[in-house]
Amino acid sequence: MTTASQDARRADARRNRVKVLAAAARAFDDHGIDVSLGEIARQAGVGAGTVYRHFPSKEILLEAVLVHQVDLLVDAARRWATRTTPVPAFFGFLLEVVDTSYGRKYACEAVSRDTSWPRPGLAASAQRFRQVLDELLRAAQKAGGVRTDISADDVAALTVGCATIRAAHRDRTGGTRMVHLALEGLRKSGAVTEEREFRDAPGMLHAAPRCEECGARFDARSTGRPARYCGATCRQRAHRRRVAPVP
Repeated sequence: MTTASQDARRADARRNRVKVLAAAARAFDDHGIDVSLGEIARQAGVGAGTVYRHFPSKEILLEAVLVHQVDLLVDAARRWATRTTPVPAFFGFLLEVVDTSYGRKYACEAVSRDTSWPRPGLAASAQRFRQVLDELLRAAQKAGGVRTDISADDVAALTVGCATIRAAHRDRTGGTRMVHLALEGLRKSGAVTEEREFRDAPGMLHAAPRCEECGARFDARSTGRPARYCGATCRQRAHRRRVAPVP
């Protein structure tokens, strides 16, 4: 076999592996972890033998899917750290974690069913995630926008709760607003106004901002201080809540 044909076979194997991982993630989302490898092969457009060559068991495939998803979040954290200032990077990343975790119930299902989790590959990815989360948190704390009495473990637990809140809310906009309110608890008292802006996820560095009151998107201003509300009605409603006497 020539070098060129070997390279072609390896490239084809890599493409098939990517297709199987993507199809498995969708299948686990839609049908849970009881979905068959045959069904995953059908959705990936490959033969069952191709799936088994890459992933000899469903457990190995599930771990590979989870590792891939966690590693994507690690990459996202690093992008956030290089593209914006520490506080928006921290909160923007948390929103991306919540957004990408939406609907992924199969991870909890797998862990609750099988006491052998986390497995070595996933444990290593989780450690990388913990490290980049800790780096973002420390940078945001040093910048003065996040409380100093919380740890990366606290933040990770909160994002799990936020994903649950988002999934449980019957209205997506309302769920997103509740997530924002929960994450606000991480801010240091007296943080400056310009650091209060959330960057939405994913692809959110250039996305339209959301109203802090109703959660609706609106056009960002090209100049001046960032707007916090979509219009006068929400601005007045937020003001009334702030000045209302505590019962």
